[in-house]
Amino acid sequence: MKRIILLGLLLVFLAPMVFAQEKVEGPVWNIGDKWVFDRGGPMEVVGCDAQFFSVRFSGGMFARDSSGVAVFDRSTLNVKYMLEKDRRKAYSGFRKTILNFPLTSGKQWKDLYQVDEPGAWGGMVAVDYNETFRVLEWEELQVRAGKFKAIKVEYKLEPSWRDGIGWVTGTESKALYWYSPEVKNFVKCQYEKGYREARIQGKGDRENWELVSYELKK
Repeated sequence: MKRIILLGLLLVFLAPMVFAQEKVEGPVWNIGDKWVFDRGGPMEVVGCDAQFFSVRFSGGMFARDSSGVAVFDRSTLNVKYMLEKDRRKAYSGFRKTILNFPLTSGKQWKDLYQVDEPGAWGGMVAVDYNETFRVLEWEELQVRAGKFKAIKVEYKLEPSWRDGIGWVTGTESKALYWYSPEVKNFVKCQYEKGYREARIQGKGDRENWELVSYELKK
């Protein structure tokens, strides 16, 4: 009897440890897979080949009010291109590497987005957005589409720009994303208070979003 109790306790303590160390490989998307969120339009897989997935999107993990067709690398799900009149243009915007498979707890990586923005006194200012990604722990969470086990990814965004004779570092913004292997996509995003994707206050603000429904083809 004591052995049974001990074994039960061991399983209780070991299960979370095994789950926490689990490596998450990139999903296989199929044409017709679709995810609907409560803010922004849906994401839908509209094409695939040996190297890439093509996904029609509106908002979501991309810049606010953006829409189009994004081309994801099959192995990592990094965003490689945007389609413009059926031609591929290299994508260099926000979060092109946020889906950077495989995912394991503790994994970290960085990226850089460079863009020209209007200056406070006219003209354009070159801005570097330094992005930092870190995989945190597993969590079970409830969203409108259901209850899922998801791995949490922390995203930090820090702008810097040249002002006069030197570089100025702006305020860091932070967001959290939850990815569910069952859903094959993010199920929730939560922005920290004050988050924005522009150097000037009041520009590029974002709102939290979550998954409402999804459909996976076989």
